[in-house]
Amino acid sequence: MKHESKITRERMVELLNEDLAREYQAIIAYTVYSQTMKGAAYTDIAGELAIHATEELSHAIQITKQIDYFNGVPTTVPKEVKMSDKAEDMLRFDLENEKQTIINYRERIRQAEELGEFALSEVLRKIIAQEQEHLTDLADALGIDNPSISD
Repeated sequence: MKHESKITRERMVELLNEDLAREYQAIIAYTVYSQTMKGAAYTDIAGELAIHATEELSHAIQITKQIDYFNGVPTTVPKEVKMSDKAEDMLRFDLENEKQTIINYRERIRQAEELGEFALSEVLRKIIAQEQEHLTDLADALGIDNPSISD
């Protein structure tokens, strides 16, 4: 996503709703994947994914609160959740989603500061720190280095 100049409060609500839909997607994916992942190699990460689900719920609540602050109406529709019967595929889906979420939140922080909404940028900084932990957990589970994130 390229840097947008002259962000408006209305556009911020639209973008935060996209972020909220992505948080809902993460809640659903982590919940389902954590309970359907099979194999001894995935026991530990399945437990970690269940923890991630609760953290994503916290993010959704925080984003919803910010949308309300902007007098917007929070979405109730998640982004599509990809499914697979292969644990490695599920982890890769989550890794890609976390990567995109980090890119989006980096942009949102810049936009919030452009609007002078420093409280929003602080909320997003706390969320993005946790999203980066999720990314690292997933990369570790896949036995790969953290992916490069460029926005």
